[in-house]
Amino acid sequence: MNEVGKLVVSASEYSSDEAKGRRAYAVAAALEVIAARAAGPSGEVSLEYEFEQLSKYADQIQEALAKQ
Repeated sequence: MNEVGKLVVSASEYSSDEAKGRRAYAVAAALEVIAARAAGPSGEVSLEYEFEQLSKYADQIQEALAKQ
């Protein structure tokens, strides 16, 4: 499993009961996604925009994990 996958699993309720810990993993996973996009071949990534979206990305990760 790659690093993003490990972080996403760690952000799930199955990994930790502490909400702050799950949020930290969701944010770390979102940062890994941003880093992968920035390192991609297009070279047209606005890091300022991506960091403005960081909380939204982490929210989306946590929402996806919460779905049954």
